[in-house]
Amino acid sequence: MKTKTHAIVPKGIVLPFILITSLFALWGFANDITNPMVSAFKKVLELNNFQASLVQLAFYGGYFTMALPAAIFVNKYSYKKGILLGLALYAIGALLFFPAAAYQEFGYFLAALYILTFGLAFLETTANPYILSMGPQETATQRLNLAQAFNPIGALGGLIVAQKFILGALQSDDLDENGNSIYETLSESAKSVIRTSDLAVIRNPYVILGLVVIAFFVLILIVKMPQNKEQESQVNIKESIKRLFSHPKFYGGVIAQAFYVGAQIMCWTYLYQYAESIGIENQSAVKYGIIALIVFLIGRWIGTALLRYLSAGKLLFIFSIGAMIATLVTIFVPGYIGLYALVSISFFMSLMFPTIYGIALEGQGEDAKFGAAFLVMAIVGGALMPTLQGIILDLGGDGYTDIQILGVPEVNFSFILPFICFIVIAVYSRNVYKKYHTADEN
Repeated sequence: MKTKTHAIVPKGIVLPFILITSLFALWGFANDITNPMVSAFKKVLELNNFQASLVQLAFYGGYFTMALPAAIFVNKYSYKKGILLGLALYAIGALLFFPAAAYQEFGYFLAALYILTFGLAFLETTANPYILSMGPQETATQRLNLAQAFNPIGALGGLIVAQKFILGALQSDDLDENGNSIYETLSESAKSVIRTSDLAVIRNPYVILGLVVIAFFVLILIVKMPQNKEQESQVNIKESIKRLFSHPKFYGGVIAQAFYVGAQIMCWTYLYQYAESIGIENQSAVKYGIIALIVFLIGRWIGTALLRYLSAGKLLFIFSIGAMIATLVTIFVPGYIGLYALVSISFFMSLMFPTIYGIALEGQGEDAKFGAAFLVMAIVGGALMPTLQGIILDLGGDGYTDIQILGVPEVNFSFILPFICFIVIAVYSRNVYKKYHTADEN
C-alpha cells in the first residue's frame, strides 16, 4: 500500500491554484448547459437525431481543431497567456449566440459553439498541465483530480440553468393532454413565432456566460501567476512529439482518453432520450442529469481520496469494470432500473479523465504541454461517438423505441458504444498497473 507525504498544493501558490481551478468549473458549465441542447435544438428546429447530434460534433470538434495550436502558443509564450487567449475565444463564441438567434440558422449556432470550444481547447490544454506543474511530481495526479473535482460543480450549474431557464421555458416542448407534441401540429406562421421565442430563450444564458467569462479574463490578467521554468521552457515541437509517442503509456493514454470522452458525452447526452423512451418528459429528465452529476462529483472526491492509498492504474481499472457492469444493466434492463444504472455510470466515470491525463503525462517534464495538446485533441471522441449513437437511434425512425435490437429498444442498444469504450479503458489501465504501478504498492 502506498502513502503520500508531499503537499498536494504548496502553500505559496494556493491563490493561483484556486484561480486556475475555477476555470475547471467554468468550462464544466459550458459542457453541461450544452448537452441538453441536442434535444432542445431537435425540437425547436425540427431536426432528426443525426442532425441534432451535430451540436456535439461542433462542440467537441473545436477541441480537436485548436488543441495543438494552443500548445504551440503556450510553448512560445506562457501558460498565463494561453489561458487569457482561451478566455477571449470562449467569450466570443458565447456572445455569437446573439446573432445566431437573430438569423435562426442552425449552422450559425454550430459555428458559435465551434468558436466557443476553441477557447475551451486553450483552457484545457493549458490549465491541466499547469495544475500538474503547481507542486511536486509525486502528487501531480492527485492535484489534477482535486482541481477536476470542481468541474462537475460548474457542470451542475450548467444543467440547472438548462432546466430552469431553457428547457422549462421552451414552448416547442409543450405536450397536449395525450402526451403528443403541440408544436408539430401548428401552422408554419405559428411555429415561426414560437421558434423566435425559443431561440431567444436558448440564446440568453450563453450571452450572460460570455459576460462572466470576460470578468474572469480581467481577473486572471491582473493576478501574478507562478511559472514552472522546466515545463514552460520552449522546446522543439518535432522532437517533443517524437519523445512523447515513444512512450506506450502516453499514446495509450491518448487512445483511452478519446474513448473515455466519447463514453461520457454519450451517457450524458442520451440520458434524456433514454428517459423519454420510458415516458419521462425532457424537462423532468434533467433532474436525472443533475443526479448523475452529483454522483459524478461524489465519485471524484472519493477517487481523489483513494489515490492516496491505491495506484492510479489500479483504481482506474476498478472503476472501468464498475462502469462496464452498470452499462450492461442500462442496455439489458429497460425501464427505471436501466435509467438508474445509466445514472450510476457517472460515479465510475468520475475518476477517468484526470487520472488518464495524469498517468499519460507522468514524468514527461517539458514535453507536457504538447502531451496535453494530444490529450485534449482526444476529446474529439466526444464529437464522433455521439454522432454514431445518433445514427443507431435513427435506424427505425426519429423515435427511440422504433425497433428492437437483441431484444431491447434501439435507445437501450445504442449504449453498446459506451460499453466498448470502457473495455478500452480497462485494457489500458490494467496494462499501466501491471507495467508501471505494481512496484509502487509493494
